[in-house]
Amino acid sequence: MTKVPVLVTGGAGYIGSHAVLALKDAGWPVSVIDNLTTGFRFAIPDGVPFYQGDIEDGDLLARIIAEQGIGAVMHFAGSVVVPESVENPLKYYHNNTAKSRALIESAVKGGVRHFIFSSTAATYGVPEVSPVNEDSPKLPINPYGMSKLMTEIMLADTARAHPLNFCALRYFNVAGADPQARTGQSTAGATHLIKVAVEAALGKRGHVAVFGTDYATPDGTGVRDYIHVSDLAEAHVLALGALIEQPERSLTMNCGYGRGFSVLEVLDAVDRVTNRTIVRKLEDRRAGDPDSLISDNSRIRATVPWVPKYADLETIVTHALAWERKLTEIRGEG
Repeated sequence: MTKVPVLVTGGAGYIGSHAVLALKDAGWPVSVIDNLTTGFRFAIPDGVPFYQGDIEDGDLLARIIAEQGIGAVMHFAGSVVVPESVENPLKYYHNNTAKSRALIESAVKGGVRHFIFSSTAATYGVPEVSPVNEDSPKLPINPYGMSKLMTEIMLADTARAHPLNFCALRYFNVAGADPQARTGQSTAGATHLIKVAVEAALGKRGHVAVFGTDYATPDGTGVRDYIHVSDLAEAHVLALGALIEQPERSLTMNCGYGRGFSVLEVLDAVDRVTNRTIVRKLEDRRAGDPDSLISDNSRIRATVPWVPKYADLETIVTHALAWERKLTEIRGEG
């Protein structure tokens, strides 16, 4: 299989920077475009061509595609905070949908043949059945999920009209950090539970809010499918290989482990790893949070040789904690 040059959009962000490492480690030529609105220049490895700019800039995209001989795009650039999407929907339809449309157009014009899209389980909304599979109804309950679903639809329509195939990977709850602590989740004020919990364990937050204790789950708190970000990045590399091997085929696949942990189980794991007790503050449910959201990952396992290496909650927490400590050093907070 030919390892074509790959352009990673949002490659200075959390998941994008892990995908860059996974591609680089596997020998793929890789370049990055990021406007650094939420990404960090330090997250991009030395030697990786970096373009600071916006995916909406067609002239810049044309230049990158020509200069680097881009054959595939991995698209991570976008906005990801669900409550913000409810408060500011037009920002999300601009950043996640309109800009994706511009990027897809640049890819088609530039002759790019393969497109990997960072999608989300939020496209399912509140599923009636869990685990949820790819054919479950897509009924997003917030602009974030809808903005991603609209991009999936654009890609499907574009693939029918042009010589481009795509893979939409629907993530469940992404957590952890590179096992070698080369990158991790660096965003200030992040809302992801494991990130928040390790910040609390290191004294960066006073407590962790537990939103809802009356769900129909064993301990009353919401259950989620947590996937290690490095396993997720590996899934992207394998999906790209699958697109190249079968250029007439497009794919949509869930990315999760197929098992869930409750909020309290996650906090207990952080307590065990850190040998500390996080202060837990019980609060009301957030609107739209399902009782349980777990992936049916049988399709990805049947389609590509994906064998997760870090499917262990304490391992995920350990790597997140190591990165949080390194981030303190990087920022000179310690």
